[in-house]
Amino acid sequence: MNQFRGIEELAERLAAILPPGVRGLRAELEDNFRAVLRANLERWDLVSRERFDIQAELLTRTQKRLKALEARVAELEKATSGASDAGER
Repeated sequence: MNQFRGIEELAERLAAILPPGVRGLRAELEDNFRAVLRANLERWDLVSRERFDIQAELLTRTQKRLKALEARVAELEKATSGASDAGER
């Protein structure tokens, strides 16, 4: 999974900076780092950057469409208001 690639890299970096006396436990600690990182990231319910970008683009398109529809409704209300004002005279 692409989302776990960053976790793997971070776990490797954490294991790489261990003091020399603890290097014998590196594999075990690296596994523990991975487990802790995954558990916490899953609890935060994060989304991938790709999914975020897709949702941001969708939101932008939706906002543009909403503005266009609001402008159209305003024009129709204005036209309807003008027609009813002319009919009242």
